Amino acid sequence: MTNNAAVSDDLAQKFVSEKDSPYLRWVRSEGLDIFSAHYVANLNDVPLKPWARRGAQGAFLNHDASRTSNDCYICRIEPGKNTTPQRQLFEEMILILEGQGATSVWNDAGQRQTFEWQKGAIMGIPLNCWHQHFNLSGRSSVRFVAVTNAPVVVNLYEDPAFVFRTKHDFKNRFSGEPNYFGTAKRYEWTIETNFIPDTLNLPLPTAEVRGAGGGHIRFSLARASMAGHISQFPTGTYKKAHAHGPGAHVIILSGEGYTLTWQDGLEREPSRYDWQPGTLIVPPNAIYHQHFNTGRNPARYLAFRHGGSPRNSQGVLLCFISRRLGGDQLDYADERDAVREMFAAELCKNGMTSKMEEFYVKERQTLPELVS
Repeated sequence: MTNNAAVSDDLAQKFVSEKDSPYLRWVRSEGLDIFSAHYVANLNDVPLKPWARRGAQGAFLNHDASRTSNDCYICRIEPGKNTTPQRQLFEEMILILEGQGATSVWNDAGQRQTFEWQKGAIMGIPLNCWHQHFNLSGRSSVRFVAVTNAPVVVNLYEDPAFVFRTKHDFKNRFSGEPNYFGTAKRYEWTIETNFIPDTLNLPLPTAEVRGAGGGHIRFSLARASMAGHISQFPTGTYKKAHAHGPGAHVIILSGEGYTLTWQDGLEREPSRYDWQPGTLIVPPNAIYHQHFNTGRNPARYLAFRHGGSPRNSQGVLLCFISRRLGGDQLDYADERDAVREMFAAELCKNGMTSKMEEFYVKERQTLPELVS
């Protein structure tokens, strides 16, 4: 469930040969650092190294299940420069952290789309399409963070040349459609798109099931198997605790607060991670986590995630379903008193008070019966 379950050196030695993988060997061959972390205070402060193949600078961030799900990397493009064109047999989703520029995407048939972006935009790279990023500023650098399922693909084929040099157009993913990076279709909780130009101001439908009267929208960029969502919750409130599968890269877009994480069934104090815009949190597999807004503005975050979290027979993610009904979401009524005490104390430091009482009352009106 988590990588902090320590065992004896003797037992660990029996698994040492399995720690390495084709994916890890490939990243090392790129000459980049791999930071093993599920918390980064500020993605803009991560040190980068020259990345010859991309013609830029970069670093990789790996969570505890990266070998079997997804990874993350940061890239920096110097003023007026561009990345080297690349194609790949894995999926990729990108958030622009700083700067403004443009991206060109094209296939072997010669169909091409070019679109501009700025800080706060997200995009998906269609599978195996050539793509190139351009920094349109002559003064400021561009920095972006990307989440991919490269570990699965590179480990499967064990052949970087095949992963990066295969000639095949996945026409169901991209076929040069007009306005491919401009159109969007909205459904109740879902937006079907390949490009969101402004994550900070994207309207979000209400998602009361997650608590605190927040908003929530889900998406799959460039028709990928990986997915993502954007959530927001008001000042003086916090989300319901929940657990899910590995690889959800939570990136704070606005607000300030903290996140608690803990392993179910263990009587120990939860780990705390303070956040601000630019913070990355990757909750480990099946670990409960809960987000708290202690600032004076709504808190909004983006999550790029692996698509492997468990669902019920109706297709609903278990992390949206109360534990009282067999799901993996903890109702407010079942949380520890210490959770509310900590939240009240943190708000007091900022001269604020909790706005949670109305949500506690509303929950009690429909709370399922607790089964022992």
